[in-house]
Amino acid sequence: MAQQHGHTAHHDDAHGHDDGHDHGSFKSYMTGFVLSVILTAIPFALVMSGGFESRLWTALVVVAFAAAQVFVHMVYFLHMNTSSEEGWTMLSLIFTVIVVVIMLAGSLWVMYHLNTNMMPQMNHEALGIGS
Repeated sequence: MAQQHGHTAHHDDAHGHDDGHDHGSFKSYMTGFVLSVILTAIPFALVMSGGFESRLWTALVVVAFAAAQVFVHMVYFLHMNTSSEEGWTMLSLIFTVIVVVIMLAGSLWVMYHLNTNMMPQMNHEALGIGS
């Protein structure tokens, strides 16, 4: 009967999702969803309440929660793990992290230097800026 439509047993196996990879369960997806909501709500509440005395500490805590959020998404929704079959996935993750770090560091460096080097001869106090 499988031969009638040109399908073979090999074709059925290819679409049967029996490739040895974990596609997640309802419990796994719900765990990821709940963790994502928690990891979003805590920094949101922190920022909306005014944050810590130090803006640096507030920013560091928000960035730490963002990194945890990325980790949760990779594990629970993208099903990334450290098995040998996932070697290319891990390699692409490392490459992506390197590119993002370079882009963020470069952007922050450019913005900092644009802010400090743009029109240094301008008298900001005379214009009423920054007072």
